[in-house]
Amino acid sequence: MKQLLYDGIDEPGLNTLKVYREQRGGYEMLQRALGMEAADVLAELQASGIRGRGGAGFAMGTKASFIPKGDMDKYVVCNADESEPGTFKDRELMQKNPHLLIEGICIAAHAISANKAFIFIRGEYDLQATILEEALAEAKAANVIGDLDLWVHRGAGAYICGEETALLDALEGKRGNPRLKPPFPAVQGLYQGPTLINNVETLMNAPLILRMGGDEYAKIGTERSTGTKIVSVSGNVLRPGNYEIELGAPSREIIYDLAGGPGEGRSIKFWFPGGSSAPVLPGTDEFLDLPYDFDSMAKAGSMLGSGAIIVVDDTVPVVDVALKTAKFYRHESCGKCTPCREGTNWTVKMLERIDDGTATPMDLDIMASVCDQIMGNCLCVLGDAMAMPIASMIKHFRAEFEEHIEAARERAEAALTAESSDRDEPALTV
Repeated sequence: MKQLLYDGIDEPGLNTLKVYREQRGGYEMLQRALGMEAADVLAELQASGIRGRGGAGFAMGTKASFIPKGDMDKYVVCNADESEPGTFKDRELMQKNPHLLIEGICIAAHAISANKAFIFIRGEYDLQATILEEALAEAKAANVIGDLDLWVHRGAGAYICGEETALLDALEGKRGNPRLKPPFPAVQGLYQGPTLINNVETLMNAPLILRMGGDEYAKIGTERSTGTKIVSVSGNVLRPGNYEIELGAPSREIIYDLAGGPGEGRSIKFWFPGGSSAPVLPGTDEFLDLPYDFDSMAKAGSMLGSGAIIVVDDTVPVVDVALKTAKFYRHESCGKCTPCREGTNWTVKMLERIDDGTATPMDLDIMASVCDQIMGNCLCVLGDAMAMPIASMIKHFRAEFEEHIEAARERAEAALTAESSDRDEPALTV
């Protein structure tokens, strides 16, 4: 498969300015961009058709075109708060090639005439943040990033800050809570100014697009899912890791040929195509043979998301996965809106009832209804991020849920019978 972001990624010293410039032609595309009109740079990004690699899949060039013209402060914010379970691609990219990200941010800033930029990186990424800070200091000292005022900002560690408006609140020094939209960040974002927010992987493609030309980049992948994608594969596979693929590659090829598939004698029960917030797909030929691109995943009832494939084999009970997923999102909910705050908690409690033998099949209908009431009714997509995978598990594996309910009920009754029997036994006398 074609390598763009991973081409020479393991070159020793690539994280330094010297190696990046000498071996990779570093900052040449930024200099070319600065010699072009901002509108022409934006036109190349639009021609490439690149869609956001952080989860939403919105076209980068289109989003940048929404930024209003004028002399006001404008901002580029890099979302490096990689908190989606199963996603670990941005960490590797920032650690090994930080200057490509810095160059990409500078090109995006020129395209929208922004004068200030921030990299918001999750608090747990201490090593990567340090590497970024050192690379940025090198770039500033060598005066290769022009007049852009660019800084690395470390988050405090919260899943909700991956949501763009909560990220902006955190960047402003507030508690990371989602904002009502509209207004959208492109019009009123950081410090109430026009703001372009993009993911690490998205921005790192900007220098590559300029080098190749937007039209050439668009020839990679599919018509509506252009370019390559870094896919994080984890779970029940023999070779978990990050892999760069051309969008549109068969999902089976990624899971089996690249990641090695499940262990010997095991089969895939289901898989998350785009991180833990994506609706699951069964491990049948119908879904494993799907092209891995934005539209194919959406038509199948799931989403490509951040490009994190989590594989679950036939040794893992679906109830265990559902309960762990629901507990994560309950813990990470900011609590600002009722559907998410209450809905995630109700879902966890119902799954615990299923697991301890006090549930009935009716609870599955109630839980599906709760998920339906959450979706589309929250301030941000965190509630949906729990509801979508849980609802899909009930849809595809209802029979296993019902079997789990019955088996748990029988275990609970057997335990009660044993406890009652122990109480009824006469005490031994000496």
